[in-house]
Amino acid sequence: MKVAVVKEGAPGERRVALVPEAVQKLSQAGLEVLVEKGAGDSAWFPDEMYEAAGATIATSDELYAAADVILTVTRPEPGRLRAGQAVIGMLAPLTEPQLALILAERGVTAISLDGLPRTLSRAQGMDALTSQANVAGYKATLVAAEAYGRFFPLLITAAGTARPAKLLVLGTGVAGLQAIGTARRLGAQVSGYDVRPASKGEVESLGATFIELSISAAGEGGYARELTAEERDAQQAELAGHIARHDVVITTAQVPGRRPPQLVTASAVEQMSPGSVIVDMGSSPLGGNVAGSVPGQAIVTPNGVTIIGAENLAATVPTAASNAYSRNISALLLSMVNAGDSGASEHRALNIDTTDEIQAGVVVAHGGEVVHPAVAKLLADQTANQGS
Repeated sequence: MKVAVVKEGAPGERRVALVPEAVQKLSQAGLEVLVEKGAGDSAWFPDEMYEAAGATIATSDELYAAADVILTVTRPEPGRLRAGQAVIGMLAPLTEPQLALILAERGVTAISLDGLPRTLSRAQGMDALTSQANVAGYKATLVAAEAYGRFFPLLITAAGTARPAKLLVLGTGVAGLQAIGTARRLGAQVSGYDVRPASKGEVESLGATFIELSISAAGEGGYARELTAEERDAQQAELAGHIARHDVVITTAQVPGRRPPQLVTASAVEQMSPGSVIVDMGSSPLGGNVAGSVPGQAIVTPNGVTIIGAENLAATVPTAASNAYSRNISALLLSMVNAGDSGASEHRALNIDTTDEIQAGVVVAHGGEVVHPAVAKLLADQTANQGS
């Protein structure tokens, strides 16, 4: 069974799906690893390190022709894949369901780490969304610190005293908590807010202050409930007052396949002081958490607020992000490998079983069909809308 690591082609993408350390692990499991020439260069893993670990360096054409399984970080080149191959990566099928359809039509088995059921304990080592969110949350704080024209920590010098920056993180999931922890280590005065009141303890455990609004979105089982239009307007107005009192705001809310919720309105931006910085981690072509944010760009508003559309931050920390992602994709791959009746390495193959809880979440296309229910529904809805 030949597993191939391709060189990522997306603009600004510096990660690699597999690092040399993982090559040894896969080789010991009886898999042959091919690596496209230069695949790890941007993450500081040269070809020589892969060869020393037991991988074969190949050209792109050789790799696509020989591989049984293609490993990627982002989307593959669907036109180069053939029937019977499998591709594993962050394929974002809820955002790009047409890619899933194309792969299905080509007879390719598409496996996306985006759909991993994160509540399963045995899936934790495969959780790429969490590992990459950790990296992104860390980098978001550094991006904010670089753009902010003052110090983050309290500094007392002969030239005077500089007060600490007041930083607010909106959304305290994995990325938000990492942003809070990093900002605290840099010496900022940090607050956090989330619609889930249950996250208060996690925020305070990092030494930050949890902002509580008068309107609660608490629902059953620790999940947020949907607010009425009146409640949402009142909540945003109250939140805007807190935003205005902070020097730096980092927003982290993302919803797979849907427009991210707007957390910072244009009115809230106008109330902020000149020199303030907002890092929008939810910025995407579908929209962002911040009114006026543009993916991949930093803009300065008329009142002097810098809004940074922080797109794909994990790729800007490529070595750490690749190391973490490599462990995730290796764990998933090995969990799906079947040694066959004899157990010999020559009988290695992917064992697709969508009755398994993990595979039910990650297997998007197989056997010429889109088998993931949520993705299939999206495609059906798109077809129905086009027909009407």
